[in-house]
Parts: sequence; structure tokens; C-alpha cells
Amino acid sequence: MWRLTCVSLALLLCVQAISLFLSVCGQAPLNTRIVGGVDASEGSWPWQVSLHSSNFGGNFCGGSLINSEWVLTAAHRLPGISASSLLVYLGKRIQNVSSVIVHLSYNSQSSDNDIALLRLSSAVTFNEYIRPVCLAGLNSSFPSGTSSWVTGWGNIQSGVSLPSPGILQETMVPVVANDQCNTLLGSGSVTCNMMCAGFMEGGRDTWGFWACPMVSKQCSVWVQSGITSWAYGCAEPNAPGVYTCVSQYQSWITNKTGQNLPGFVIYNPSSTCQSVSTASPISDTSTRFDIHNRCNCNPRCCINSCRDYERQCSKSKYTHKYTCNCL
Repeated sequence: MWRLTCVSLALLLCVQAISLFLSVCGQAPLNTRIVGGVDASEGSWPWQVSLHSSNFGGNFCGGSLINSEWVLTAAHRLPGISASSLLVYLGKRIQNVSSVIVHLSYNSQSSDNDIALLRLSSAVTFNEYIRPVCLAGLNSSFPSGTSSWVTGWGNIQSGVSLPSPGILQETMVPVVANDQCNTLLGSGSVTCNMMCAGFMEGGRDTWGFWACPMVSKQCSVWVQSGITSWAYGCAEPNAPGVYTCVSQYQSWITNKTGQNLPGFVIYNPSSTCQSVSTASPISDTSTRFDIHNRCNCNPRCCINSCRDYERQCSKSKYTHKYTCNCL
């Protein structure tokens, strides 16, 4: 009886935690964006954070607030960076960092699994200028052409840094399908843990917005689809930017953040506002290979990625059956 009561209480607490962040995530009351711009107005993107380190003498990349205690960023910006050297600027607050978690399978050569989490030393209080973003859950779909906003403090053009006072920049870029992106950037360079966005004619890009969030709006909420990862050049024609595909990491994020779960939303541009669904929590207790997850034995999707899955796929009758979530 006591065991049943404890289990029921734990489930109740979990549901309450999920409901809490789903009710506030992705809300940006000061954001009235309709068309593209350059300078972002104050409070437009309340989940945007600026990461500072004594190693760099100031800002060196960005990230996104995903709940009251955790920031999502890119692994490639953190080699040699300790938690004690980091400061997180969000809204008008400055927070210390208690721990840095880089994905164990991050590959600095291929940029696969370019994702990391920072735990704040104390929880933040939400207001109009500080709010978490919703995260794209597993089975989200971002088809080619999906309008996406990227924010950060990168170069305004190749070799030209953002001038003082360093106002947050914003730009809109459309999603580019992974198969087309692989053709443009080199076969196998874009894995199923990545997604692409940019204009084929060039001229607008997010070069230098390192580790910053890419978001799309679904009904009244903003959902983070990507993390700025890598690119060839700056706003070059036929060279989309490449982003870590957030929906591929719901299980990893859930496992690392514990009970303080972010708000996951299944993004689908064809859904009506009444049918928008939230993503269920995913347990990370399964075996490493699951035919229903990750690359799912799609050979085009598995190139340079998911090596443990590839080995299983070679023995599986399900080869060619499934596709990537980010295509």
C-alpha cells in the first residue's frame, strides 16, 4: 500500500512539473514580430541567454533558457570551459553555473551531437523578460520552408563583428530539407541529428550566432527546433547553416534535467491550434538500440551518425523502413 502511494505521489509531482513549464514556455508577450528585422527589441526573445567566460573576456556564445534551472547550448563552444568560469546573462540578471553537461557522443570532427546543458546555481523567477522556450519533442516535423527565427550576437557580415553596444540580432531563415542540404554541403555531412536553414540565394545568415536558438511559432507558442552549430562561410549562396536538431534529444534532455522537466511540444505545421499536442516524457532506461528511435535504420540518415544503431541496422529486417524526424 505504501509503495503504491509513493508511486502515485511521484507521478503526480511529475505531471505537475510538466504542466508548470508547458503553461509558461514559449510565451513572449513583448514579441510582436511579423516580418524580418535586424535589432531585436528588449524582451522579444525572453529565453535568449548570453554566455560569458573569463577565458574569452566576455560574451562568447549564446543559449536558451528551457526551465527555471537549465540552459541549452552547443557542445562545440565549451571545450576547456569550466562551470566556475561561466556567467549566464538573462534578462537583467546574471547567474552563476553549477555544472556543465556535454553530450558524451559529441564529435568535434563531424559536429554530431553538438548539444550541452548548463545548470544554473540557483533557479530564476520568470517575468516578461525571462521565460523558458518550449522544446520540439520527438516526432516533431519541420518541413522545408518552415519559417524559423534565429537570435544572437554574431557577425553582421563576413569578418565584420557586431558593433557596440552589441544589441541582440534577429533574422528569419527557412528550413532546408536534410537531403537537399547534404547535396549542397557534401554527402553525409548533415546527419539526422542536424537540420538546416537558410536562403539559397544567400545574403542572410546566422554566422557567429554560435550556440544560439532557432525557433518557430506554433499557434501562440515559440518552439525551439535547433541550436546553431556550423556553416560554410557567411551568408554564401547554396550554403545553408546547420543546426543541432533539438527533437532528437528529448530523451537525453529529460534524463539530465531530472524532475525539473522543460516543456516539450510536438511541432507540426499542419496541426490546428486545437490539436497541438504536448510530448510525453521519455524514459531513458531502454536498451541502446530501439528500432523506433533516432536514425531508425535509414541509411541516408545514418551516415556519420548513430554508429551503434548502424551496426544493429545491418542485421535488421526494418532497413529502409523509417525516416528521420528532421527531414
